[in-house]
Amino acid sequence: MTAGVDDDIVDSAVDEELYACSDLDSPKSFLLFAGAGSGKTRSLVSLLERLRTEKGRRLWLGRRKVRVITYTNAACDEINRRLGFDPLIEVSTIHSFCWSLIETFHTDIREWLRTTIQQEISELRALAARGRAGTKAAIDRELSITSKERRLARLDDIRTFTYSPTGDRQGRGALGHSEVLAIAADFLIQVDGILPEILVNQYPILLIDESQDTTRRLMDAFLTVQAANRERFCLGLFGDMMQRIYADGKVGLAEALPDDWARPAKVMNHRCPPRVVQLINKIREIVDGQQQRPRTDKPEGTVRFFVLGSNTTDKRDAEARIADRMAQITGDQEWISTPASYKTLTLEHHMAARRAGFFQLFEALQQDDSLRTGLLDGSLPSLRLFTNDVLPLVQALRVNDAFAVAALTRQRSPLLSAAALKAAGDKQEDLLAEIQTAVSCLAALWSDANASPTFLEVLQVVSKFRLFEIPELLTNILRRIHAAGPDVAPSAEDEAADPQDTTTVALQNFLMTPFEEIGPYADYVSGLASSATHQGVKGLEFPRVMIVIDDEEARGFLFSYEKLFGAKGKSDTDAKNEAEGKETAIDRTRRLFYVTCSRAEQSLAVAAYSANPAAVRETVIRQGWFSEDEVEMLAH
Repeated sequence: MTAGVDDDIVDSAVDEELYACSDLDSPKSFLLFAGAGSGKTRSLVSLLERLRTEKGRRLWLGRRKVRVITYTNAACDEINRRLGFDPLIEVSTIHSFCWSLIETFHTDIREWLRTTIQQEISELRALAARGRAGTKAAIDRELSITSKERRLARLDDIRTFTYSPTGDRQGRGALGHSEVLAIAADFLIQVDGILPEILVNQYPILLIDESQDTTRRLMDAFLTVQAANRERFCLGLFGDMMQRIYADGKVGLAEALPDDWARPAKVMNHRCPPRVVQLINKIREIVDGQQQRPRTDKPEGTVRFFVLGSNTTDKRDAEARIADRMAQITGDQEWISTPASYKTLTLEHHMAARRAGFFQLFEALQQDDSLRTGLLDGSLPSLRLFTNDVLPLVQALRVNDAFAVAALTRQRSPLLSAAALKAAGDKQEDLLAEIQTAVSCLAALWSDANASPTFLEVLQVVSKFRLFEIPELLTNILRRIHAAGPDVAPSAEDEAADPQDTTTVALQNFLMTPFEEIGPYADYVSGLASSATHQGVKGLEFPRVMIVIDDEEARGFLFSYEKLFGAKGKSDTDAKNEAEGKETAIDRTRRLFYVTCSRAEQSLAVAAYSANPAAVRETVIRQGWFSEDEVEMLAH
């Protein structure tokens, strides 16, 4: 038996344990520790194949299935492809799964919305009673109340509710992403509800991939269902708490699980070379003690830590020199063959946004917590209007592609919807003329060669002609602009005492940024950009990785490499959180450093900009992360 084959079977006992836990007669819920490169997907697929082979007939006869929740559509497609799209195994994202649970409960959804909207209106009226008349916030509240009252009044007229995982389906009965998740979570924990019974009966085995990043509200609901049905329901969680990267994941998930749960752990890392495995083991050593072993048939691999002053003037040149140096050290000329020959990973989206060319867009929207997740994963409806509808149309107009323009407007514009065409009857030519006018007005924004219209200017054209469906938040902003008029000027004191909500401010600031930034942003969230962050490369791997660390450029407040590397002391907030057992900036940063380092298949370079290079060098050597000959101090 070769060493490579031996490595392949080291974790085979874990796969056996997972199958044993999935026993239909005596299920045992489990949390599988699957660190970076451990072959988590392979174990998941192996379990599904075995369940299909050995339990498939029994499941079919009982009209039951196995359900799998994955984090991305790409992961769904990969698992379905490996299983030959077997209908016995239903694989979907969390949003699609939640919708499949609640999509027939139209009456219950209506009452949930009625209660929720009424509560939101009451809260807005309470704020209005304490606020100041005439302020921007007051106008926003009135518009929001009016909008919610309009939605409330239409509820009884909606026979069926709809939902699109892509966020593209709009209309009176369309539900948003957050609503679908919240409704499913609330329905699952209702004591006298039937949804838990439907879930357990239809899917006696529910497997959740990347469980550390599953929204805490839903995870709590799943745990509640499991606790009430432990003798007939297997909830299987796959993941690694060290790789939790989204703020809405459940903190302390592993600690929250009952003692009767199984906790198998995979020890192999099939992705990284031995030297990188050694590094990531040291990074997480003080967190949970989980350690991995590398494959014996992997070359040793190379890691280097380059320290630069934060006042380095030309950072792109410095990083190019680091790539040259890595080519010399490793003898791998791919480090310098093309800019895309190695993957650049950054700490924060701020850095990627600045480097890719959508910094103003990002800076505006990331200020609001409720918008941030949708901004990072590309699901924010206020952005999808521009990435999915407006940008493709503008690109078609720029190259005079009349066929693409016609196809896009026919597919996406409400002016040419089936209902609109039917209503127009023998006057459909008028709709076509209206579309042509709208498209011409949109193109006119770029009639000057040096024109750089803002998102607001583009949105106003779209709104004027009803060219595309506009999300409610943006519609309310347009209404406020119209309602305010040029003469409304409340005092600065009133505005300060009654400020606008952060979501409205963030969206208004975004609308004043250049539309030209939407192209780089669209490339970034689709993975086409040359650099990425920890979120963007979740589950991915690259032969050569350069991690760029620069707190000053990142401008983040949740993470701090300067603290992790000893160049800056803990803040009072960090000390308070640490004393209370809460997460600190150092905890979050350590996880991100682990995630980014663990992407490397062959060689890894870390470029760290610091105000105190000497302290950084001393810390990474003292921690045992890098040896003295692996740390290089670079001049400007």
